Amino acid sequence: MRAKIPQRAASERIKNFLEVALGFSKEQAEKEAARCLQCKNPPCVKGCPVGIDIPGFIKLIKEGKRREALEKIKEKNNLAAVCGRVCPQEDQCEVACILNKKGIPINIGALERYAADYELEHRTPQAAARARKSTKVAVVGSGPAGLTCAADLAKMGYSVTLFESLHIPGGVLVYGIPEFRLPKQIVSNEVQYIKSLGVEVKTNSLIGVTLTIEDLFKDGYKAVFVATGAGLPGFLGIPGESLNRVYSANEFLTRVNLMKAYKFPEYATPINIGKDVAVIGGGNVALDCARVSLRLGSKVTLVYRRSEKEMPGRFEEIEHAKEEGVIFKFLTQPVKILGDEKGFVKGLGCIKMELGEPDDSGRRRPVPVKDSNFFFDVDTVIVAVGQSPNPLLPKATANLKTGKKGTIEVDENFMTSIPGVFAGGDIITGADTVISAMGAGKKAATSIQNYLGDVST
Repeated sequence: MRAKIPQRAASERIKNFLEVALGFSKEQAEKEAARCLQCKNPPCVKGCPVGIDIPGFIKLIKEGKRREALEKIKEKNNLAAVCGRVCPQEDQCEVACILNKKGIPINIGALERYAADYELEHRTPQAAARARKSTKVAVVGSGPAGLTCAADLAKMGYSVTLFESLHIPGGVLVYGIPEFRLPKQIVSNEVQYIKSLGVEVKTNSLIGVTLTIEDLFKDGYKAVFVATGAGLPGFLGIPGESLNRVYSANEFLTRVNLMKAYKFPEYATPINIGKDVAVIGGGNVALDCARVSLRLGSKVTLVYRRSEKEMPGRFEEIEHAKEEGVIFKFLTQPVKILGDEKGFVKGLGCIKMELGEPDDSGRRRPVPVKDSNFFFDVDTVIVAVGQSPNPLLPKATANLKTGKKGTIEVDENFMTSIPGVFAGGDIITGADTVISAMGAGKKAATSIQNYLGDVST
C-alpha cells in the first residue's frame, strides 16, 4: 500500500506556521522505495519536466544510499527540496507511474523530499565552484526558472549573475508560498547551493529600472535570460474592490511572507486583517490565502464559482484546508463587495451558479441561477483569481515582442525577438507550476549554450 507522508494534526497546525508535512522516516522511505518496479522504459521520467532519473534515485533510497540518491536527483534538479514539497507530482511523474493500474502509484514527491532533506540533516558541503569562462550571462529574476537556468549555466562554466528586484532571492518561492508549505530556510539553502556553483546574486536590482537590458549588454553580458514571472494581480472587476481590507492574493501573501507578519508579535508588521475573511478563487494560491488567514486568527470562507470537482488546487491542499476549518461556498460567484460608512469591507454580495457546458479549459462553465442573489458578512476580502506576467521589464525594453496577455514571445529555443535575450517560466506562459518554470529554465540554459557556442576560458 502507498505510504502517506506524516503530518501535524490540524488542531495543532492552525495555531502556527510550522511545516505541515513532516517527511518520511528512513523505514517509511525504504519501504515505499521497495515498491518501485524499476521499469526499463520508465514513464515517470517522461512525466518529469526536468527529466529526473526517478527509478535511479528510488533504487538508491531502497538500498539505504540517501546521499547518493540526492546526488542522482541533482544531476537534473537544482531545487530538490523545493520540488519534494510543492511540485504537483500527482499530475506529472506520479500520474505516469505504471502502478496506477492498481491505483497506488509510488509517492515520488515524498521520496524526493526524503532524499533532499539529507542535506539539511547532515549539513553536507556545498558544491565546489567550477572554473569560470570569460563569457558572462545575466539571469533576471530568482524564481524557479531563473534559479534553474542560472545553476545549469554555472555548471556549464559560464560566469553567471542573477539579478533579483527584492531584498531576498527566491521569487515566488519566498513571497508567494506560505511558510507551512515551504519554509524560508529550505529556499535559502537551495539558493546557497546555487551560489556555491559560482552564481553571483545581486538583490535590490530591478531590471527595467535600475538597469535596462541594453545596459546589461553594455556591461559585457553576452546573453540575458528573463524570468520575471507572473506578478501582476488579477481582479474581478466588480464594485467595491477599492475598499479597505480588499487584497489581491499577491499583496496579501507578500506582506505575510516577506514582511514576516506570520511572526507577529515578534515582527509587528502591518497586515490589516479582520475576523471574517472571504477568499475568492479555487487554486493553490486561494487555498494558501485561506490557510494563512486561519493562522492569523480569522474565520475563513473560500468562495468558488464551480464545484469542488473542478477546483484546480491540489487535492492534498484542499483536504488540509478542510481539516483546518476553512468553510467552502461552491457554485458561488461574487458580484459586489459591500462597504461601511468608513470605507471598510462589511459584506460580500454573491449569486448562486450552476454548471453548464464545458469551456476552453475542459471544465463545465458556471452559469448564474436567476434570482439567487444573496450576501454574507465579511470584513476582509482576498481576491485570488490568477495573475498575469510582470509587465515592467517588457514595457521598458524596446523591440521586445509580447503577446495579447502580456507574455513575452519566444521561439522554440526560448529566444525572444531580441538576439541574445531569452525568456522562460511564467513570463512566457502565464501563471504555471514551479516545476514547469524549472523545466523552461533548464531548456533555456541549453539554448543559451548553443547560442554562445563553446567559448574557451
